[in-house]
Amino acid sequence: MNIIIIGAGRVGESVAESLVSENNDITVVDTDPQRLHALQDRLDLRGVPGNGIQPSVLREAGIEDCDMLIACAPMDETNLVVCKVAHDLFNVPTTIARLRSPEFVGDMPLLSKESGFAVDQVICPEQSVTAYIRKLIEYPEALQVLEFAHGVVSLIAVRAVAGGPLVRHALAEIPQLVPDTPMRIVAIYRGNERVPAVGSARIEPDDEVFVLAATKHIRRVLGALRQMDRPVRRVMIAGGGKVGLRLAREIHAKHEVKIIETDRRRCDYLATQLPPGVLVLNADSTDEDVMESENVREMDLFIAITSDDEDNIMSCLLAKRLGARRVLALINRRAYADLVQGTAIDIAISPAQTVIGELLAFVRRGDVEAVHSLRRGASEALEAIARGDRRTSRVVGRRIEELALPRGAEIGAIVRGGEEEGTEPEVIMPHHDTVIQANDHVIVFMPRKRMVREVEKLFQVGATFF
Repeated sequence: MNIIIIGAGRVGESVAESLVSENNDITVVDTDPQRLHALQDRLDLRGVPGNGIQPSVLREAGIEDCDMLIACAPMDETNLVVCKVAHDLFNVPTTIARLRSPEFVGDMPLLSKESGFAVDQVICPEQSVTAYIRKLIEYPEALQVLEFAHGVVSLIAVRAVAGGPLVRHALAEIPQLVPDTPMRIVAIYRGNERVPAVGSARIEPDDEVFVLAATKHIRRVLGALRQMDRPVRRVMIAGGGKVGLRLAREIHAKHEVKIIETDRRRCDYLATQLPPGVLVLNADSTDEDVMESENVREMDLFIAITSDDEDNIMSCLLAKRLGARRVLALINRRAYADLVQGTAIDIAISPAQTVIGELLAFVRRGDVEAVHSLRRGASEALEAIARGDRRTSRVVGRRIEELALPRGAEIGAIVRGGEEEGTEPEVIMPHHDTVIQANDHVIVFMPRKRMVREVEKLFQVGATFF
């Protein structure tokens, strides 16, 4: 695809990096030539300096041949106008806008192509990060919780702990050990090495295990791989920015929440926006005396989500040393995220990676419903809908063992039915002889990103395929 990205900031850079690796033709427009030069030196893309609102700049970027425009400049106003210009003047088929304001939702008339800003899809990294963290608060034993098929199936990443019923057992023993919990382990990572998820593979303590299961069974799956933690009650948030404010608003009803923010004026604003039960502190989360006096040792979860990676890392390490049960750091720079892997920091979140999946679903060919990047973009899980019939499709009416899946890719779950009102969808953990039917939602795990194109082609419907 020919894709133009407006804005070379953190989100724009991460989007470009992800899409370039899939052999798309990428052009990035930004007002900072130095930032573009740095991107061009590192990635195989074209940079065009200038303001993306201006038609002349868009023409220079090749807007006439553009298949998709992704507007992720810092200002919402810029992104809205760019999408409008791209649609009205150049008839770009798909426009995506990064909008920080929570007042813009995807189905509102203001964003429509007929009478609004012509935005096909809205992405909001702040909202994506907030939703991601909320899942980890709900399931404190998990490292990652990703939903497929409208929430019917979840892919869970969990660190195996000695004492879990499945730990030190082979995958082939799972049906006997937990017969009432259908699940499919699609990947095991031991350090940086992937262990093939075959029947003879054993789950060892500290393994990072990726499991597909019905969402209603998540707690039982987690309990099979580690002892269940007590529910999260006390939460301390370092950073009162957009994510911190959103998160505090959404969790305060069920949790005791403290926010630590260094900016006095921001603290005053937070105090007016949050209910009285949320304690707002004007302090530094990297100050040991402050953390001790605010009883960080009693916290079930410490979340560092300031705009400074170094502060987030240091405050999490400090909170963990002082006794916080679990710590989570927001880290923008990939090198830092790799660096903290395996340290005292329990979870490192990349805000850009949380929105990549939303974008990738638009870039994918075939009938792709959802895409999630795993292990900071190294692997992917994809949800595709099987369309057509045996004559027009490479998957419908065929057993899984007949499919030309790339080596290592695995169909982990199938969701069937549920389209009619009042009917419950069926979650199937498939075997080699399971036959895929039309309209099945098929979840595929791919250990390497380069496999994506082959899987996409597999689910494309052809008029004359035999």
